[in-house]
Amino acid sequence: MKRGRLSLAIAAICVPALALGLGLCLGGTESAAATSRASAPAVTGLFSERTVVISCLGRPEARPRGLTLACADGNDYLTGLAWTSWDARLASGYGTQVENDCVPYCAAGHFHGYPVLVVLWGNAALRGNPGTLRYTKITLIYTGTRPKVLNGHPGTVTDSLWAD
Repeated sequence: MKRGRLSLAIAAICVPALALGLGLCLGGTESAAATSRASAPAVTGLFSERTVVISCLGRPEARPRGLTLACADGNDYLTGLAWTSWDARLASGYGTQVENDCVPYCAAGHFHGYPVLVVLWGNAALRGNPGTLRYTKITLIYTGTRPKVLNGHPGTVTDSLWAD
């Protein structure tokens, strides 16, 4: 995925969010070298904050290479994640969503991969960890083939993430 396309996709989310006053996308982005440091905290004002995503096992993770979206059965997950930015307000990257079609039923279903841009956003304090924030929302932007969801093939899907 070319960075220009990722920037355009993120702008497509950020501009409407700013218009609604959501305050998303206001933070600066880190360089690719900085995003590869899994334990590096983001510095905001006088306080050092670490921003994480909660795995379905309840573990806080920074810049994970994979993320399970359907913890109960493992039929939907992200793999091969590469992060282009990760700060207190927004994380963006790309990877592959792998989803079971559950046809004729989930145990006999087939897994299919879909290329996606991933945006983690919204944050809340991580209980029991002062100075650590967790992302609360995920948006998947499909860049190629798309899974069938309810009444069609959406271009984007936004959902809540696991709580701590």
